[in-house]
Amino acid sequence: MVVDDQAVVRAGFAAIVDAEPDLHVVAEAQDGAQAVRLARELSPDVVLMDIRMPGMDGLTATRLLTAEPTEPAGAAPRVLVLTTFDQDAYVHDALRAGASGFLLKDALPEELLAGIRVVASGEAMLAPTVTRRLIDAFADTAPAPDPELLTSLTPREREVLTLVAAGHTNAEIAGTLGVTTGTVKSHVNALLGKLGLRDRVQATILAYDLGLARPRRTHRE
Repeated sequence: MVVDDQAVVRAGFAAIVDAEPDLHVVAEAQDGAQAVRLARELSPDVVLMDIRMPGMDGLTATRLLTAEPTEPAGAAPRVLVLTTFDQDAYVHDALRAGASGFLLKDALPEELLAGIRVVASGEAMLAPTVTRRLIDAFADTAPAPDPELLTSLTPREREVLTLVAAGHTNAEIAGTLGVTTGTVKSHVNALLGKLGLRDRVQATILAYDLGLARPRRTHRE
C-alpha cells in the first residue's frame, strides 16, 4: 500500500511497483487514518508511508499499524517510511514507532523496489546511505546507558550489535570478525531474542540509546 497526501507521488510509486511481476499495489491512501482503515481491510505486506500528511500523520499511523496484527492475514504490515531527510526531524521517532526502515523520496526506482523486497522478507532496511545518515542526524539525545540491559549478551554478541548499529551487513560483519555469515546471523538472532527486539532497526536504536554507537557529524550541503 502506498500512503502519501500527494496524488501524483502516490501514482508514481504505484506505477513503479505494479510494473514488477512479483509486486502489486493493493491500495493507495492519502493520509494516516485512511491507511490504517485500508490496512485492516486488505492486510498489505508492506506499507510505503509518508510522514508529513494532514490529519493523521505517518508517525501515528505507523505506530497503529505495527502495534497489532491485521486481519485476515494475522500479521502486522512492515512499514517502509518515505522521507525527505532534511525536513523530517522526527524520523528517529518513526523507528521507535515500529518502522522497518527508510527510503528517501528521491530514491531510484531500483532502490525503492529493493527496499520493498527487503522489508517484505522480514529484514530491516538499513542501507548505510539512508538509515545510518538518519540515525546519525537524529539520535543526538540518547538516554544514559543501562549496563544491566546488556548483561545477557556474550562479548561477541555485543560486538555484533555494535557493528549492526554502524549499518554493516551480515557479510561485512563476517569479514570484520573473520567468521561465516551463518555465524553472524546466529549471533544476530540470539541477541535479538535476548533483548526482546523485533529486528535490526530496533537493535540499532538500542545501541544508540545505550551508548554503544554514537552519531557521526556530517556536513550538510
